Amino acid sequence: MGEDQIERRLAAILAADVVGYSRLMEANEERTLGALKMHRREFFDPTVTKHAGRIFKTMGDGFLCEFNSVLNAARCAVEIQRGMLERNAGVPEDRHIKFRIGINVGEIIVDGDDFYGDGVNLAARLEGLAGPGGIACSEIVRGQVGNKLELDFIDQGEKTVKNIAQPVHVYFVNLDQAAPAGTAAITGGKGLRSEKPSIAVLPFQNMSNDPEQEFFSDGITEDIITDLSKVSGLFVLSRNTVFTYKGKALNLEQIAKKLGVAYVVEGSVRKAGNRVRINAQLIEGASDGHIWAERYDRDLTDIFAIQDEITKTIVSALKVTLLPEEKKAIEQAPTKNVEAYAQYLRGRDCYWGKTKSSLLLAKQCFAKAIDLDPRYAAAYAGLANCDSRLKSSHGVDIPVDDILVTAGKALAIDPRLAEAHAARGAAFFGGDRRDEAAAAFEQALALDPNCYQAHSSYAEFSVAIGDFERGATHYMRALELQPDDYRSPLMLEQVLRSLGRRKEGERYARLGLKRAEAELQQHPESSYAAQIGAASLATIGERERALEWMARALAIDPDDNLARYNAACVYSLLGEADRAIDLLEVWIRQVGPDMKRWFKNDADFDSIRSHPRYQKLLELGGL
Repeated sequence: MGEDQIERRLAAILAADVVGYSRLMEANEERTLGALKMHRREFFDPTVTKHAGRIFKTMGDGFLCEFNSVLNAARCAVEIQRGMLERNAGVPEDRHIKFRIGINVGEIIVDGDDFYGDGVNLAARLEGLAGPGGIACSEIVRGQVGNKLELDFIDQGEKTVKNIAQPVHVYFVNLDQAAPAGTAAITGGKGLRSEKPSIAVLPFQNMSNDPEQEFFSDGITEDIITDLSKVSGLFVLSRNTVFTYKGKALNLEQIAKKLGVAYVVEGSVRKAGNRVRINAQLIEGASDGHIWAERYDRDLTDIFAIQDEITKTIVSALKVTLLPEEKKAIEQAPTKNVEAYAQYLRGRDCYWGKTKSSLLLAKQCFAKAIDLDPRYAAAYAGLANCDSRLKSSHGVDIPVDDILVTAGKALAIDPRLAEAHAARGAAFFGGDRRDEAAAAFEQALALDPNCYQAHSSYAEFSVAIGDFERGATHYMRALELQPDDYRSPLMLEQVLRSLGRRKEGERYARLGLKRAEAELQQHPESSYAAQIGAASLATIGERERALEWMARALAIDPDDNLARYNAACVYSLLGEADRAIDLLEVWIRQVGPDMKRWFKNDADFDSIRSHPRYQKLLELGGL
């Protein structure tokens, strides 16, 4: 095609993409797609049309729009960002659909309904520089808008951007200023609240020679996330999001864009004897530039002081005001005893193994933590959870009242500890005190809506009493909160199957299998991961692999009651009724007839419910 046949013209280009789209999709694909489609249908697309614009290209989470006027492009961008703030109101912050927007004016090449050229490319690069809910524009856009829209611009200076030869002078639109003409009806005439600095704390790398210290570096990461989350002036990504990057090679600039954050914290921990070395650095996502870095070589007893210093330094570097009550909350460590802290972290790590041996080890660790610090509320909650699980899954004779006393000790020390209320709910559940159990779970979630233990236990309780809809809701939230949770996806599959949503359920079974495979790669001795993987494989019809995985689980823990139960589930799913019932008979004699509710509503046994031996088994269970 000759040069004279190529159509070129000037246009204003608006580029937008969804902040943290990959993170949102990973948490829940269907919900994210549904929310984005709704926002586009009801708001984004009509707003572009309203300002005489046209969406000429979509790229999953990104959009390119053409306007014949830079003023229309700017008006549209501001209305979208202000409107999305209202549309996200009442939605949990980690589920917000937010856009970054870049605006440029330049020459474009017309190819039918599509456009190319530097004018388009630069708009896309500017969008990448904008913060969540923000607008970035080129110098020519700033000049053409002038004072016509009563917008304030913040000069960012020259920036070097990918695939653009010359540095670009960048301006951010200051959405704190009064609403421009034509937007008063949307904002009520009030300025938009400043966007909080957004930050992701990536899992600190364990640099100790001992891989068993992994729980220690993970615990430090989680505590820094928790402390930063107490600062109202920051938006901090939750543990479930950032821990998907554990053990992976990191390109911080790409991760910041993928997660939709302006800043990233990374670091490492080396623990040797009574000494600890922590390296930490704060990185600006858009430029991959260091804002702050520090190395701490201290006695292990200084670990809590180091965490406080890191948190306060990050807050200071981002010029965020730390309120007095927030400062007090950050400085309030769960325990002042470092060895108690280490024992608690080890106990929590062991608890998720769910086998009898791992639970007994977790219980031992929590008990040691309490011996070292009798005022350690979280350790009492952990101990109560261990006892509840040992009673319900393994038939250990532990009176419910004793478990309630342990949970009560945690609440006496810290009445606002959500995990303690969840532990109390699990104990009530073990005693079949349904109303009290539900009230305790509700109280836990009122105090901390992101408490994984509360969602997981509440889901299990709901399914046991036949409330599958509520069970599905809490299992979904549990698996969002824990990226390495391989149990909740499979449990959710069972619940969805009971609700007649088999196809949707199979997707979660595959997710559970993927997570169980990852766990087994890291911990090949994990019987529980093999059990969950086997059940997932049976659900999706991979018979031979399911049998192989279940044989592996039983070889690791041949006398574990939970392994027997899950093996019965697998054999039932594979149509081996007698083999399944043989195991259930042993299981129910071990755990006791009061555990009958465990299999009463389990969808894995649907294929054998009419079997005469199964009917006798129900009688043995008192049904």
